Amino acid sequence: MNADSPPDTVHDLVGLLLGVARLLLANGAGTVVAEATTRCLAHACAQPADVRMTYLVDHFRLDVQTGSGCRAQHILSIDDMRVAPTVTAPILALADRATGTGCTETDIRHAVTRAEQEEATAVPGRRPAWYEFDPAWYLAAYPFVTEQMVFLDYDDVLSYFRDFGIGLGHSPNRFFDEAWYRARYPDIADAIAKDIVPSGFVHYLTTGFHERSPHWLFDEFYYLERDPSLSHANLAARGFRNGYDHYLAEGDRTGQTGHWLFDPAFVADGGFDGVRAGAAGPFHHVMGRLPRVPPAVTVSICFDAVWYLKTYPEIGALIAAGDYSCALHHFLANPTPTFFCAGPWFSEEYYRVAHADVDDALERGMFRSGYEHFLKYGQGEYRRPHEDVDLRAYQASGSVRDDLESGRYPDIFRHWLATCPHDPSATPATRLDEDLTKTAFRQTARDAMLLHAREPIDFTPRGAPGVSVIVVVRNHFALTLQALASVRAGWPGDIDLIVVDCGSKDETIHFERFVIGARLIRFARNIGYVDACNAALRHVAAPATLFLNNDLTLGHQAIGRALRRLTSASDIGAVGAKLVRTNGALQEAGSIIWRDGTTAGYLRDRDPTAPEANFVREVDYCSGAFLMVRSDILRVMDGFDSAFSPAYYEEVDLCVRMRKAGYRIVYDPAIVVRHLEYGSSDSAFSHGLMRRNLRVFAGKHRDFLRYCYPRNDENAVFARAARPARRRILYIEDRIPLRHLGSGYVRSNDIVRMMVELGYHVTLFPVSPSDDGLAGIYRDFPDSVEILHDRNIDMLADFVRGRSRYYDLTWVGRTHNLDRLLPALAATSVDLPVDGFILDTECIAAPRTAARARLLGLPSPPPLPEALAAELACAYFCQQLVTVNAHDADLARQAGFENISILGHMITPRPTMRRWVERKDMLFLGAIHDMGSPNYDSLDWFVTHILPLLPPAYHLSVAGHVGATVHFTAFAGNSRVRLLGPVDDPAPLYDQHRVFIAPTRFAGGVPYKIHEAASYGLPVVATDLLCSQTGWTDGQDILSGGTDDPRRFAEAIVALHDDPALWTTVRNGALRRLMQENSPDSYRASLADILNGVLAQMR
Repeated sequence: MNADSPPDTVHDLVGLLLGVARLLLANGAGTVVAEATTRCLAHACAQPADVRMTYLVDHFRLDVQTGSGCRAQHILSIDDMRVAPTVTAPILALADRATGTGCTETDIRHAVTRAEQEEATAVPGRRPAWYEFDPAWYLAAYPFVTEQMVFLDYDDVLSYFRDFGIGLGHSPNRFFDEAWYRARYPDIADAIAKDIVPSGFVHYLTTGFHERSPHWLFDEFYYLERDPSLSHANLAARGFRNGYDHYLAEGDRTGQTGHWLFDPAFVADGGFDGVRAGAAGPFHHVMGRLPRVPPAVTVSICFDAVWYLKTYPEIGALIAAGDYSCALHHFLANPTPTFFCAGPWFSEEYYRVAHADVDDALERGMFRSGYEHFLKYGQGEYRRPHEDVDLRAYQASGSVRDDLESGRYPDIFRHWLATCPHDPSATPATRLDEDLTKTAFRQTARDAMLLHAREPIDFTPRGAPGVSVIVVVRNHFALTLQALASVRAGWPGDIDLIVVDCGSKDETIHFERFVIGARLIRFARNIGYVDACNAALRHVAAPATLFLNNDLTLGHQAIGRALRRLTSASDIGAVGAKLVRTNGALQEAGSIIWRDGTTAGYLRDRDPTAPEANFVREVDYCSGAFLMVRSDILRVMDGFDSAFSPAYYEEVDLCVRMRKAGYRIVYDPAIVVRHLEYGSSDSAFSHGLMRRNLRVFAGKHRDFLRYCYPRNDENAVFARAARPARRRILYIEDRIPLRHLGSGYVRSNDIVRMMVELGYHVTLFPVSPSDDGLAGIYRDFPDSVEILHDRNIDMLADFVRGRSRYYDLTWVGRTHNLDRLLPALAATSVDLPVDGFILDTECIAAPRTAARARLLGLPSPPPLPEALAAELACAYFCQQLVTVNAHDADLARQAGFENISILGHMITPRPTMRRWVERKDMLFLGAIHDMGSPNYDSLDWFVTHILPLLPPAYHLSVAGHVGATVHFTAFAGNSRVRLLGPVDDPAPLYDQHRVFIAPTRFAGGVPYKIHEAASYGLPVVATDLLCSQTGWTDGQDILSGGTDDPRRFAEAIVALHDDPALWTTVRNGALRRLMQENSPDSYRASLADILNGVLAQMR
């Protein structure tokens, strides 16, 4: 048979086998599969055959020769090759059967016929960009070839490449780097040396494309890992040869990245060569210019090519010699990557020494360099990239946090690189000069005086005042007006303003021109702060009295928030504020009284956003600069003690007297005051008064002081809250458990809330730092929870040592966290209660891992008993295990544990009101943290396999948290799918839709999303897996869609969607279940039993 004879007209076996080989190779099977399958079918027919496919640049030559000597040959043009799995499927299926049962020529002919029919109707194929030889690029990349072709009498570039270029190790096109491929994969270089394969490109084209990377700027595994929907099966179904093919065709132009150091936005904006990238995409732009580029080009702010060439001058010679095209090429392709740093702000040596786990990962080949680990993971954990770079402190400075939250920069390290000084020994300023900020504060006050001259500040009461405000002044009129303006602007209610003027000589004498509706008490001389306040107290008309300095401004709703806190409990006597100095540093976050009578503002000089400053607590006292007190208590106690006249320690004494009378003094960080410290008094004179009144105070309250903590900075964490302190729990979780995150975080959030209700003080410590804004974090928790939003696992040991013996219990959420934390917990065992550890497994993952591997065709994990033992190996450390349901409790018992409690979900039914007839369509609401999550898999499976089986009128709404690496390219163009993203209030969605879908194929624990949907009165169709996890009854509380059965799932949706009687039955059944099994009362009792049980057994 010759090359021009179409193989499908040959009726003997060799022609039939040639037809098999052509169909497979032409439609995407690859040479290895095509050759092996053809041999397999020949062997099944008792006619062993030799099958060879030879790459000849613009075509393949197919040779088939049977054992009887019959031979056939076919030329397959590269232009005729595509990816069409429906064509190859009949042949591959026959080969699978033939391996076990054999087959006949007739069987092969039938399979070939079906494949040819599919081929005739299949959508025209497309070739990967890396398939073809590119003559123009080749001549530009290898300019000497033109001269060589003249010398060798070649007028065809392709022929020259086939005859010489392959042997010389040349690359065929801009998308494949032959030299790098051979260096990256030594086994391929060895195979080339042994004439097993002619070049790296031939290997990649025929078999390597499945799992190898073709270029130093593209990582196949990295690209596919970021989007698990791009499995080999899904890629083939969409006509793509591999991830690189998809990236070049779609991913690049949609802003995806195929390498940890390639920044598409940077290149698109001209960062590579000063030219903006075109429509094809940033990667195409870079590839079109390599290898003939200037030495200092870069593809990211994270690689400083100029610094690199200056620091390592020997690299310039290597580039000039042609070993590397540029500095970036050397950094990513040199054989000793840990010897070179990408810029002045990252040290490979320091990073490896400082982080032993990274050094171990490098030794095992998990990362090319420490820098790769840092950019992928380390910076998110606030690991130091350089001994002089503290990313955590940097994030707390200036506008960094705002820039990150607004999306101006993708991560903190890129922000640092964009704004840092060039000298590694210098760091950006983090604190404003206080003398300058005080001057600015005063100037702002003076600038506002003219405004108040034309528009007086009006305190005229319209009814009974809610608060009396006492302000004592002596001169400093501009500051006084500024303070009063902030009072009026921040509180719309009636205010009983009482101003006591102690002999002012400045414009204060014209006070009534600028302020109306206030009661003004004048004294000809300075009678002192204590006597002035007591004089004003006789005129107080409101149930609450606010003592207020005149050298401050109030934050938003400060008075309203103070009133709400003061009236929130009958035993609260006074409320104080977070005082912030003019330079942005804390003055105090509540105050401490030491045993010797001295005092301290807690957290002075710290950042006002520090976690320790931002939770409500009972304190010894709060500063009189802003102190709101119940007026009836003030009258009973006859105001301030005149023994402290003229000033200082009067508010300390008042708070102690209230505490002795059984009242609490509460610090509330939501009340923010910006204070010009010592703005209306002389600091030297003030310190003298403080020393005198300290002696008065200490003599008066010896009975109180003997039970205070001795003055010591290490005691501040104990002394910051007034005794008797509540029991304290250190709660450790993956991340701050915000409710919108789903995935078990709602349950953790509920546990924290219930701990607070039970009277515990909770400190929340995240293993990984949070990328959520502070407003969202604090909104999601009770205001008395201490949320350590700026900490991570690397800081745990130091944190615990700094709070030695502070906590009564340690609650560790999720088993993998305990496993990671064991070294730190063991190292600090003397600082934590040795028998006060609780492990909340959240979900036991072994069954989920096995199911995921089975469904996705991944390597099988160990048998369940072995997997359970490995997963729970760390649980020995804890005195109590908590599981989310009885099923997980049984799994823990199988692993040998008996100290087990069950704590599921808490939810209150709140059914939406629309009737069945007023609703339509389906809802999927769940958090998708990454592309490998169970929720993404379930959504992908539903859209791909179930939605096409449903009536066209059915539409799906998808809502919920979406992780930073998640994208919905696979179904973004589906007109039946609405992608809504995160929603603040899900109630309207639950009220609009008729069916909630939960097509989860692998998961552990208890699915909160089912409980939430049911609580809103939306009935659920779920897989058997989730039905069993809830324990609900099919047809009564939920509808089952089976196990990995698209048709059954679709039928269940149709039944629930179209049958109002069934819909009502399932809706009401689920609501009853929730009331019986998930009520807050039962949840509170279960959690109390767990905590009390551990405390009762402690030594």
